[in-house]
Amino acid sequence: MLSNKEIQERIAERAAAELTPHMVVNLGIGIPTLVAKYVDADSVFFHTENGLLGVKELTSEADFDPDLVNAGKLPVSEQIGAAYFHSAESFAMIRGGHVDVAILGALQVDAQGLIANWAIPGQNIMGVGGAMDLLSGAKKIIVTTNHNAKNGDPKIVESCSYPVTSIRKVDLIITELAVFRFRDDKLVLEELKPGVTLDEVKERTGASFILSDKLACKEGKE
Repeated sequence: MLSNKEIQERIAERAAAELTPHMVVNLGIGIPTLVAKYVDADSVFFHTENGLLGVKELTSEADFDPDLVNAGKLPVSEQIGAAYFHSAESFAMIRGGHVDVAILGALQVDAQGLIANWAIPGQNIMGVGGAMDLLSGAKKIIVTTNHNAKNGDPKIVESCSYPVTSIRKVDLIITELAVFRFRDDKLVLEELKPGVTLDEVKERTGASFILSDKLACKEGKE
């Protein structure tokens, strides 16, 4: 049985496969920060809301700089040619549509593609951060999340019960069990991870979905 850390690494690795050279990519807190490990640092430009384009994973203690952190306050390194700027300029990049992909974590994603990822009723949380802006301004939104919460509740639900972050819908959901895309406002199951059955996904998902043509054909043959 995989540990939660191993599960998160696999989710991040699958998300990295969605990125192509020269993209500007913003990584949210949690699983998204792991994506950088699976991408050629010289081919993709990672962006952080606090004002750096050219974020690189910190792999050596010799490169550690206590003043160099991402938006989640985690220490990072910099690519050759990295650019620094004011946070206002950073958000102008986001709102102006200059971020190609935002990879975000989630508390819930619903069957309509709406995401809740910043507040749990009854818990004191600092605020929405940059998620609302990223959902509005990034060209593509990828959600990386465990399929179920720690208590077993599904994170992919029919309708969000937590406060929704934005009316912008996400494009892709990647979990340890499956990959879903939203096509024509429908939640479509595109992939099953190795060893995972369709019945398992149905049992652990709280939203209705349809199968992609490719997956439907495959399931029909088995």
